[in-house]
This record gives sequence, structure tokens and C-alpha cells, in this order.
Amino acid sequence: MPEVLLVIGDATEVLDTMYPFFRLPEDGFNVVVAAPEVRLYHMVLHERPPGWDITQETAGYHLQSNIAFRDIDPAKYAGLFLSGGRAPEYLRYDRHLLDVTRHFCTQNKPVASVCHGIEILAAADCLQGRKVTTVAKCALDATFSGASYVDEPCIVDGNLVTARTWHDNTPFLKEFLKLLKAAV
Repeated sequence: MPEVLLVIGDATEVLDTMYPFFRLPEDGFNVVVAAPEVRLYHMVLHERPPGWDITQETAGYHLQSNIAFRDIDPAKYAGLFLSGGRAPEYLRYDRHLLDVTRHFCTQNKPVASVCHGIEILAAADCLQGRKVTTVAKCALDATFSGASYVDEPCIVDGNLVTARTWHDNTPFLKEFLKLLKAAV
């Protein structure tokens, strides 16, 4: 069964993560949870309550990782899924994760990014000349990295599929699965 890396860390958004965690195996892809270390990670729920200008964060479920970034051989994997939440704010400083991300981008392998996942792509210098979407508060990360940002549910640009938030999971995963199936 082809494998897809699902990148997480503490403060990974629950719905950004759990939807692909369960959805990808339904179409024959094994999900390998990748993180800074092999351990249990704490996910969060992000919601913008009525009348709020910012996102409210509350504790969510937990998820065990299967592999540490430093131990990944990216050649073994069919795709890369960069989950959102606040985790990418610190994950983008992990040189091993950036090397893995660059591998997928330069080898034209399927990459999915939702919400703050774009921060990892930006840090890996994988957005130059690309058309992407992301949560609106990360639009600057995209444009400062040379991408063209659009506010749409899902954008496919070559091997890269991006979405704004978990609200866009259905079209987002549909497009990512098309890329994965075409690649294996």
C-alpha cells in the first residue's frame, strides 16, 4: 500500500489532521504520521466565534506519531500532507522537515497543504511562482515567498494542492487523492 506522510506537531488542528488521517486509507493509502519526535502529540480545535476577530483555540484529541522527521527517507513515500493549526509556526524551523518538503516539491510528488501548512512550504522555498490558497492570515507568507494567493476553497498547481481551512476538506482531499492516484 503506498504511503503518505502526514506532518504534525503540538497544536496541529484536529480537523485539518484527522480528516486525511481517516480519508486517505479509504482510497488505499497508508498514513504515516511524521513529527519532530516519535511520541504522543496534542491537537487543538480552531474556531472563530461570532464577534471575534481572531481564532479561539481549545484543546483537542491526541495523535501518536510514527516517525521522526530526521528518520524519513522521502523516496519511500507517495505524498506529503502538511496539516494546519499553530504547529507549522515552529515546525518550519526543523531542517529535516524542510529537506523532506523540498524533496517532494523538486521531485514533483503530490503535496497537500491546508491552513498554516503553507508556512512550511514557504520556509522550504517551495512557493516561488505557484498559485496557492491558505487561511487568510497566512496570505503574506505565501506572497512574500513568491506565490500568487487567491481566496478560494482549493487550488491545484501542478503537484501542489492547497486549501484554506478544514472547511474546505471535501474538495481539498478529492483533489489530493487525484494527484496521489495519478502518481502511483
